[in-house]
Amino acid sequence: MRRICLTLPTNRACPATIAAIGAEALHAVGHFDVEVHLLILDSCDTATYEEHTAAVRRLPEHPRVVVHHLTEDDQREFLARAIGRAEATKPELLLGLMLPEALSYGACTNRAFLISFALGCESVHRRDSDSRYQVVDGTMVFPIHHELASLGRPAARATASETRLAPEHATRPVSMVGGSFIGPPSVDIDEIAAIDAGVHHDVVSLWAPLDASPEQKRELVEQSFRGAGHDAFERDHTTLSLVDPMRVDMCNIAFHGVHGRVPLPPATDTIGSDYFLIHLVHDAGLPGVLHNRHIVNFHTAERRTDAGFVAYQTRFVKFLLSMLYYHVVYDALARAGDTLLDERGHVRACAVAGLVRESAGIDPADNHERLRRLDTAYRQLGGRYADFADQLGRRGDRLLDEARGDMEDFALLTEEWERLVRAARRTPVYRPTGEDPR
Repeated sequence: MRRICLTLPTNRACPATIAAIGAEALHAVGHFDVEVHLLILDSCDTATYEEHTAAVRRLPEHPRVVVHHLTEDDQREFLARAIGRAEATKPELLLGLMLPEALSYGACTNRAFLISFALGCESVHRRDSDSRYQVVDGTMVFPIHHELASLGRPAARATASETRLAPEHATRPVSMVGGSFIGPPSVDIDEIAAIDAGVHHDVVSLWAPLDASPEQKRELVEQSFRGAGHDAFERDHTTLSLVDPMRVDMCNIAFHGVHGRVPLPPATDTIGSDYFLIHLVHDAGLPGVLHNRHIVNFHTAERRTDAGFVAYQTRFVKFLLSMLYYHVVYDALARAGDTLLDERGHVRACAVAGLVRESAGIDPADNHERLRRLDTAYRQLGGRYADFADQLGRRGDRLLDEARGDMEDFALLTEEWERLVRAARRTPVYRPTGEDPR
């Protein structure tokens, strides 16, 4: 029987999401020979945690569904023991990268990865707290159905409506199954488009290399953050292929194998910092399945507050600055192709770490230009965007340093990752009674 980890990282109140993901776990055990470990990584305050605890108590019980609801203290305690068991050379730094004080989309998923190995799970299936499942004729449409039908199988045995996979890739296992989302854009910047469509284009196009052609930038802006649009689910369709990273979202994703070789970037306050493995799977020639059981995205009210607005725009700016480095890494991954894999078909972490570390040394001139263009754009929008431009001017140098430092941190974590995974496999999630706390 396969043991899998269905995980929900959250830093906001989401009792309805907990109820829904509990239903997805029941769907999994009702249709597949699996044991589901439902892992809720809770970074909320005490009152919200108690609300989530009550939601967990209301979940229907099943002998093959095991729920783990961990506070940040619980997570920190496990990580400290796993890192200690790994005999890492920089344990305090690694603990900080795994559980930073600031928000990190990559770090929260990395914690899910390590804890899943401690639980003996072979795959990780991730959902988000600001999304929900589609409902058709009163029934929720669960992505896990397609994930479990193909994930980890040799591609030739995967279940798919159509195949767009070269024969040389057919013997490799399916390393990723994913879908996208419908509803509002994943990045909450539609207000910018409503104020000035031209400024929206100028800002979003900074995702591209600065020397990209106008046509390339236009195509990128049209595709960016839109997911699968607004078309509701009608019938299943799956495609076996090297999945285009632009077609899947981290709220609707499952990994097998690859997450034990390479982690996600632990960058803080940076949207999109958790998408690296999607690119790696594609560029290394690892098969994936793309499905259309898209999740419904929604935006929380917190982003509309003054503090939430500044925090979110900062994360967006840091994403744009990070792309200076990721474009270099992604280009190198694409050129490396199959050479990223060892003789067993596993990703060579050392090759990935080397490319990431090398990227940290490139000239930051383009990022200075990105900041200049962002300043112009935000001032043109006026209002609180202009106020944010003032803050950006004061913080620009620090953000530039952070974007470069994030790559160095990612390289270090990648170099240590396989050692951490081996240690996690030998570390109980919950400390046995009487165990030395050190």
